[in-house]
Amino acid sequence: MIKAKNIHKYYDDLHVLKGVDVTIKKGEIVSIVGASGAGKTTLLQILGTLDFIDKNSETELIINDKNITELNEKQLAEFRNKHIGFIFQFHQLLPEFTAIENVCIPAFIKGTNKTEANKRAKELLDFLGLSHRYNHKPNELSGGEQQRVAVARALVNNPELIFADEPSGNLDSESAENLHNLFFKLRDEFGQTFVIVTHNEELANLADRKLTMVDGKIV
Repeated sequence: MIKAKNIHKYYDDLHVLKGVDVTIKKGEIVSIVGASGAGKTTLLQILGTLDFIDKNSETELIINDKNITELNEKQLAEFRNKHIGFIFQFHQLLPEFTAIENVCIPAFIKGTNKTEANKRAKELLDFLGLSHRYNHKPNELSGGEQQRVAVARALVNNPELIFADEPSGNLDSESAENLHNLFFKLRDEFGQTFVIVTHNEELANLADRKLTMVDGKIV
């Protein structure tokens, strides 16, 4: 599913990623842990094609059999929309849109017609226990509900790969536990691969594999 080799990232003179190698299998749930500043989010953004690698002759990033380093910006955006879903600490829902409208946005970007997008969004919101919240805007939802809407949005295009950056960091303990259980339910139900950056030790230890980053490297 993911094969990354010799991944480097500089921001001006700051060497954030120092030759990271990582392989992630289809259907795995992998957590990435480490102190703040270790490079976790930078690695997640690069694996998720949101940021560019500082390439050299030994650099490689293969996702779903596609060589990401060979894609231009437009091709990257298309690949990301079709194959990757994102869940962030702050749900990043658009406040002026309802839950179902927020979920549909990636589908509309993909070119899915409104009827089909709405059907898929309702299926996901039903699955996530939000059938009574279709037409509620984010400010009318609890924190846990907002994050579940964000999960539905990440899943609407049936991506093979989900990247989550501190997904439960803004939730109370009960909502966090529910979200963690949901990831495993989704993996079992839909076969998705999850890569999760977290400071939550419980979630990290539940994963199939836990990767620890120190000073820009996986140790």
